[in-house]
Amino acid sequence: MTAHDDNSSSENASSPVVDKDPSSHIEQIHTNERIPGHPGYYEKDGLRTYGDDEDHDHEPPMTAKRALSLVAMAFLWTGSQIPVYILGGIPPYIYSDIGGVDRWIWFVLAYLLALAAMCPFVGSISDLIGRRYVALGGSTLLIIAMIICGTAHSMNIFIMGMTFSGVGAGICELTSLAVTSELAPTRKRGKYVSILVFTIIPFCPSVLWAQLIASYAGWRWCTLLCGLWAVVGFVGTLFFYFPPPRPNSRGLTRKEIIGEIDFVGGALSIVGMILFLAGLQWGGYQYKWSSAHVLAPLILGAILLFIAFPIWETKFAKFPMFPSRMKKEARILTLTLIITAISGANFFSVIMFWPTQAFNVYGHDPVGVGIRGIPIGFSILAGACIVLWLLSVFRGHNRELMIFSSVLMTAGCGALGCATRFNLSTLWGLLILGGLGIGGIVVPASIMTTIICPDDIIATVAALTLSIRVIGGCIGYTVYYNVFVNKFVPNATKYIGGTMALELGITNTTYITEAIELTAASLLEGIKEIPGIAGNETAYEMVVLAGQIAYAESYKYVYLTSIAFGGIAILSSIFLGNINKYMDDHVAVVMQ
Repeated sequence: MTAHDDNSSSENASSPVVDKDPSSHIEQIHTNERIPGHPGYYEKDGLRTYGDDEDHDHEPPMTAKRALSLVAMAFLWTGSQIPVYILGGIPPYIYSDIGGVDRWIWFVLAYLLALAAMCPFVGSISDLIGRRYVALGGSTLLIIAMIICGTAHSMNIFIMGMTFSGVGAGICELTSLAVTSELAPTRKRGKYVSILVFTIIPFCPSVLWAQLIASYAGWRWCTLLCGLWAVVGFVGTLFFYFPPPRPNSRGLTRKEIIGEIDFVGGALSIVGMILFLAGLQWGGYQYKWSSAHVLAPLILGAILLFIAFPIWETKFAKFPMFPSRMKKEARILTLTLIITAISGANFFSVIMFWPTQAFNVYGHDPVGVGIRGIPIGFSILAGACIVLWLLSVFRGHNRELMIFSSVLMTAGCGALGCATRFNLSTLWGLLILGGLGIGGIVVPASIMTTIICPDDIIATVAALTLSIRVIGGCIGYTVYYNVFVNKFVPNATKYIGGTMALELGITNTTYITEAIELTAASLLEGIKEIPGIAGNETAYEMVVLAGQIAYAESYKYVYLTSIAFGGIAILSSIFLGNINKYMDDHVAVVMQ
């Protein structure tokens, strides 16, 4: 029995009953525990949701229904990760077939922009209307996206497909994390999510699989692999995941539910984020930083995202996308988001640059490129699983885990700056070190935020951390790419131009420029057709080696720059508060 009146305590106190039946206990629900506009549930301590007559304080048995729901989430999680990992490992195969060498990077950036822009809005909707149909929609988008990409005959169409993929991947990732988190007891949330993340292990050598498939069967078969995995996730969710009604919408009419969707906030955040990140990525890559093409979207996006959106959310939105209730542990949340952004920046420095470095510096053999990508994939996975598991074992101690992971990330990524064309064997251990640190932050930080947030907005908070990670990654990538380009142009001129002019006697600037452009695009076969090199295998190998040295001398500055980002993560970790007091047996969503 539940009493919704604060005066009930005085009434019960006057009762002369001496021997009380435990079942007659009346639970007190104070005014400050009620959620405005939601009569169907209430909160304890500002976090734990009750009111559905279920036992939320003990872990339910692992029934077939509960287990199969988690399996479905595992397929959604893996399906959300592999498109960018697999297709992002074979750009030269793609643009050599359908063109677009001047803008191929946008298929990765469009994926990330769509993911970051849509996630917060979709996360808040998921918390309101439920996960099932949102998850089905996300996996459907992934399937459609892979069909578009796999049948594309121009880079623009491929980019459009990857945009759909980004939206679908973001929905599937945040849904799988949110569902797994809310089905687990809070103190075991790290273990549950660790197992979820571990299911991606078949795709840790994603660069190797992508290189082999693209080399021997064609790159389009990679889209088929990603699409089929998304189909399995869709089917699993359709047949096995049937969650109880969301507490947020219990007792509300359809009109009232729609009225609680923050459409204005969603529009401001989506448009603002797309414009800001697009301007950020255009700057220094396709257009000058001072050009209107960069400044217009950058400034307008910043106004919408960082000024208009916060003002709307705090002053005018009746049901904001990010309720003030999520700030119960404001310091922990803020510092964790900073660490998440920094880890996103360093995550991108390795994920985006190392596969191209393995290709451009150490050779184009598909097996070799794939093997060189294995250490980083497995180490990121290991770092995520280990830290998630320890989060449950230690029942918190997140500060120590984040400090340790941040130090590993900073040391490992920064030390990769020692790479040269001839010391590949030195890099294996450094890749593992950096990967362990990155993995120890990327997913665990998201789970930490779900532990300190109210049960009914877990997806909203998970979506926020996902978007922050991508924003940090995009900012980091912009910084890293501009550092790289500013070093590569003079280095390519020095090493490739010097080799051709001084050792091969080729002084024609047109030929030298062509060799540099072909090297920059990783289209080395074209160098064999340049006059003075054509028919001379030794000359070709000399120019290729010069290009590899130019790349190696340029990549090192990317990793050295990452040290600055890592330092911020370490400082933020030091001032984190611990979440030990929240690591109990509470289960947010009970499924029997």
